[in-house]
Amino acid sequence: MANYTQIDATANIKPSAGKLIGIMVTAASGTPTITVYDSAATTTTTPIMKVFTPTAATAYNFGVNGIYANKGIYIVISGTVSATVYYD
Repeated sequence: MANYTQIDATANIKPSAGKLIGIMVTAASGTPTITVYDSAATTTTTPIMKVFTPTAATAYNFGVNGIYANKGIYIVISGTVSATVYYD
């Protein structure tokens, strides 16, 4: 069973190892970007997904097994983005 967190700004989604299953972007404007890091805190040195430009009303799914993060899931947002992140 997946967990979810709705975010509108940079957030520490999961401060421990886990899987990123997907990101549903509901709104994106003002030069929006999302970067996902393998981090338990605010460290931004190990990217899982480098900067990408999300599109509103789009689900970015990473398969049934998701993307495994060893330390945690930390998402950095710039511009205006509203998204729901689902993870295990």
